[in-house]
Amino acid sequence: GGSVLLLTGPPGCGKTATLQILARDLGLQVQEWTNPLSLDFPKEDLRNMFGHDSNFHTFPSQAQAALFQDFLLRANKYNKLQMLGESSENDKKLILIEDIPNQFYRDPGSLHEILRSFVRRSRCPLVFIISDNFSGDSNQRSLFPTEIVKELCISNISFKPVAPTNMMKVLNRIAAAEASMNRENCTLDRTSLELLCRGCSGDIRSAINSLQFSSTKGKSYGFKKKSCTIKCEEAGVSKVRKKSKCDTSEDQEIQAIGGKDASIFLFHALGKIIYCKREAVPEAECPQLPAHLSEHQRDTLLIQPEDIVEKSHMSGSMFNLYLHQNYVDFFSDIDDVVRASEYFSTADVLCSNWSTRLVMESYSASVATRGVIHSNTSRASAHQQGGMGFRPLHKPQWFLINKKYQENCIAAKSLFSSFCLPPECLQTELLPYLAMLANPMRNQAQIAFIQDVGRLPLKRHFGR
Repeated sequence: GGSVLLLTGPPGCGKTATLQILARDLGLQVQEWTNPLSLDFPKEDLRNMFGHDSNFHTFPSQAQAALFQDFLLRANKYNKLQMLGESSENDKKLILIEDIPNQFYRDPGSLHEILRSFVRRSRCPLVFIISDNFSGDSNQRSLFPTEIVKELCISNISFKPVAPTNMMKVLNRIAAAEASMNRENCTLDRTSLELLCRGCSGDIRSAINSLQFSSTKGKSYGFKKKSCTIKCEEAGVSKVRKKSKCDTSEDQEIQAIGGKDASIFLFHALGKIIYCKREAVPEAECPQLPAHLSEHQRDTLLIQPEDIVEKSHMSGSMFNLYLHQNYVDFFSDIDDVVRASEYFSTADVLCSNWSTRLVMESYSASVATRGVIHSNTSRASAHQQGGMGFRPLHKPQWFLINKKYQENCIAAKSLFSSFCLPPECLQTELLPYLAMLANPMRNQAQIAFIQDVGRLPLKRHFGR
């Protein structure tokens, strides 16, 4: 119902390309804002900006924000010039904002005021494109909080990364077209294309650039399958080992050619651990456990938990916190939950000593993730897809509890300052006794705090 659209998603998933194609099909003219590279200042202004008493870093950004506001209002107010012979039917347009001025990241309120004035006078749609970063969608939250989205009726379309199957189709089509034109490029085989897709993490723009870069003939950065095979044969290793070494070498070359930072979003990383997909391996290649350990037999994992934690760009303890909040919903057997909780306890003990916590965090995350994966017997083999199916993931309740705890400490210290006790002792030793007394205090704020903190709720079953 509004005139503002927000497109979000990872880089290279087709946000801008989709908008341009739709605008062309609908006959819309796209007017795009680009941040000015340089601003012309008088010499006196430059001298004042770099003086000792000046706050020089605010002047260019404020000027940029003013230019942005002027661009929006002009683009919304005036139509394009109609040349001789042109019809007025093609006068429709939309405004595209992909390069947002930095001033708005520091002061989102100024952007909100500009948008309010735009929506009141809007004659054409306004589209913002924001690419996600791997630390979360903090840019989207700060620039477009929920209350502004509701107030201005901003629509939001979220793009997903390009699926590897779709990316393979595009790269095969490009390779076939290049081969038919007899270009002087070496064509890559299917295995090389799959490795290239894997290294681009759903970014089709990066994949196409990497395909062009790696297909160039006569360069030192091309694929070297032949040399790899010769080296393996000279070493006299077995066929299986030869294949794995060549694959590793190719994989490293692909990453060197065009591989992106293979970071993954937090909830995506949690899903990889919780759903723990496996592949079936023939018994001849995989040694079987003895009979008394047969219950611990598992198929080979498709992931490495340590790599997943590393690519999530989170500390091991924080990743364990998110995993601990969500793992129970994906277990169907209470015995499996007991085993997984024991692994969490062990992981917690590893990080209990502050002096060694930074060193032990990676071990703690490894114990927790592998413990959760191994404990879920409903997903022990590749053909088993047991458990509870799809469940939404949630952030840890620990954040809310810790915030409440900090607030309680401040309130206890201010309300019961006459007892000269630290907040922890007040809440764990003194207040429970005061709560049992009939009328210990006359201050209403103290009474309310005692009733809130000093007594447990009289429920038979506590929530998680």
